[in-house]
Amino acid sequence: MCHDGDGRILLARRSARARDEPGAWDCGAGALEFGETFEAAVTREVGEEYSARPLEIRQLGVRNVLRADPPSHWVAVVFAVLVDPAGVRIGEPDKFDELAWFTPAALPSPLHSQLPATLALFR
Repeated sequence: MCHDGDGRILLARRSARARDEPGAWDCGAGALEFGETFEAAVTREVGEEYSARPLEIRQLGVRNVLRADPPSHWVAVVFAVLVDPAGVRIGEPDKFDELAWFTPAALPSPLHSQLPATLALFR
């Protein structure tokens, strides 16, 4: 989850071409490539999705992600990633169609179904 260090988090609205939950606001995510460290994966994903470079990476926790349709079980390692808001832009337009900064008290809707559990680790 990217943040600006001043209490705001970066969320992206999933595009109509997104893999799941188009139109929902999400914090972005990704998968490890073979042999990659968690921190290297976070750096790569933040660069790919938001064209930004992490200034600080901090692990928040680990959670199970269970999805019914299609049935799947992922393990999410959640990180707080400090980025410079001035350097953020959409890097994957097929995945996201809008980026915006929000405080946890004033979130947009609809939220991606997995975002509340991730936010709980961030707070």
